[in-house]
Amino acid sequence: MLFNSLNFAIFLPLVFFLYWFASKGNRKIQNTLLLISSYYFYASWDWRFLFLLIFSTLLDYFTGLKMFEAPSEKVRKFWFWLSVTVNLGFLGVFKYYNFFADSFAEALSLFGIQANLLTLQVILPVGISFYTFHGLSYVIDIYNKRIKPESHFIDYSLFVSFFPLLVAGPIERATHLLPQIKSQRTFEYDKAVDGLRQILWGLFKKIVVADNCASFANNIFETYQTQSGSTLLLGAVFFAFQIYGDFSGYSDIALGTAKLFGIELLRNFAFPYFSRDIAEFWRRWHISLTTWFRDYLYIPLGGSRGGKWKAIRNTFIIFIVSGFWHGANWTFIAWGAFHAFLFLPLLLLQKNRKNTNTVAEGRILPNLKELFQMGSTFMLVIIGWIFFRATTIEKAFQYIDGMIQFGTLRASYRIFNEKEFWFIAILIVVEWIQRHKKHGLEFTSINNALVRRAIYIFIIGMIIWFMGKNETFIYFQF
Repeated sequence: MLFNSLNFAIFLPLVFFLYWFASKGNRKIQNTLLLISSYYFYASWDWRFLFLLIFSTLLDYFTGLKMFEAPSEKVRKFWFWLSVTVNLGFLGVFKYYNFFADSFAEALSLFGIQANLLTLQVILPVGISFYTFHGLSYVIDIYNKRIKPESHFIDYSLFVSFFPLLVAGPIERATHLLPQIKSQRTFEYDKAVDGLRQILWGLFKKIVVADNCASFANNIFETYQTQSGSTLLLGAVFFAFQIYGDFSGYSDIALGTAKLFGIELLRNFAFPYFSRDIAEFWRRWHISLTTWFRDYLYIPLGGSRGGKWKAIRNTFIIFIVSGFWHGANWTFIAWGAFHAFLFLPLLLLQKNRKNTNTVAEGRILPNLKELFQMGSTFMLVIIGWIFFRATTIEKAFQYIDGMIQFGTLRASYRIFNEKEFWFIAILIVVEWIQRHKKHGLEFTSINNALVRRAIYIFIIGMIIWFMGKNETFIYFQF
C-alpha cells in the first residue's frame, strides 16, 4: 500500500478513528489495533512475505528472552549469534545471493572456468532491510545489557512492524520507540495538526517534486550516450532532487502519520542539501541509518580511536557497508567508497565536526563562503548519485565523462523551461526558510491564518493536479 495512493487515503482515517474513538483510550487495544493494521498494510504488498516478517519478529522476541535468562555467557552468545545469523541469512538469501553467485561466476571466468551457478528467482520482500535492522539493534542492545527484553509480545511486534516505518524507515531503536508503545497515549491536537502538515509536505515532495523529476531524469539516464554535457548535468541534478523528494517525502509522511497516533519517530532528514561539507551531509541524510552504522558497526570496530590507520579502515568499512546495504550491485559499493574518500580528509584533519550548526544562522541569506561550500558539496553529492543511479560502474563513468566534456558543461537555458525546475525552486525556498525547523511546513512563526491557509491550498492544489501516477518509492527496493 503506497502512501500516495487512494487506498492509504481510506486506510489512514479509518485506523485513526478506531484508534482514538473505538479503543476508548485503552492502550492494549490501541496497540493490538495498530499491530493488526500494520500486518494488513504489509500484506497488501504480498501476503506471503507477511510470514517472513512474523517469523523474524518471533525469532528476535524469543532470543531476547533467552539471552536475558541464560545461565552462562556461552548460552547468551549462542542465542545472540543464532538471531544475528538467521536474520542476516534471510537478508543475504533474498537480497544478496544472486549478486554473490554472479560475481563468483565472473571471477572464475577470468581464469577460464565457466560456472553456471544456480540463481534464485525470488522477489525481494519489501522493507526487509529495515525491519531486519530493527530486530538486530534490539538483540544487540540486549546482548550488551543496554536494555532488558520486552516480555509483552504484541508491544514488541508493534515496535518491529509499526506501519508508518515498516517498509522504508526510519530505522527505530527499542530504547526510543518501545517506551512510547508501552506508555499511555492521549490525543494532542497540536501534535496531530503538525503531523498533518508534515504529511502534506511529504506528499508535495513525493508527488510534485520527485515524480516529475523522475520522468526527466529517467529519460536522460536511459539515453545518456546521445545527450550533451549540460543536459547530463541537468539529469543528474534532477535525479538528486528525485531521490531526495522521494525518500525524505516518505519519511515526512511516516513521521507525520506516527504523530497522528501520539508517537514520535526518529528524524531521518535535516535539509541535507544545505550541507557545507560531506560530513555534515551524512549527519543530515538518512540519519537513522547513519547513526545505526555508527553505533552498531563503527564504534564497536574502534571508531577513530587507536590510530590513523584504524580510523581510515573503519571509515571505509562503514561507508562501503552502507553502500552495499542499499543494493546488491557494485554501483552501490562504488557510491559508498566514493563518499568514504570524500569523508577521509575531514576526518584526518579533524574537521568532520566543524559544521554542526544551522547554515547562515541568524541571517536570511548565506554569505559567499557558505554559498560556495554548499554548492561544492552538492556537486560532489551529485557525482555520487550518478553511481547510485547507474546500472553499472562503466555506465556511471561514461555518464560523468560525457557530463564534463569540454565545451558542453555550461548552464542550459532549458532548465528554466522545465516545470521541474520551478518545483525544485519552491522546495528549496520553503526548506531554506524553514531550515531551523523539523520539516518544511512547521509554520509556528506565521501567525496570519490567511497566509497559512493560502499556502496549504496551493500545496494541496499542486498535489491533486499531479496525483494519479501512484509511483512507488525508490527506497522500497532496499
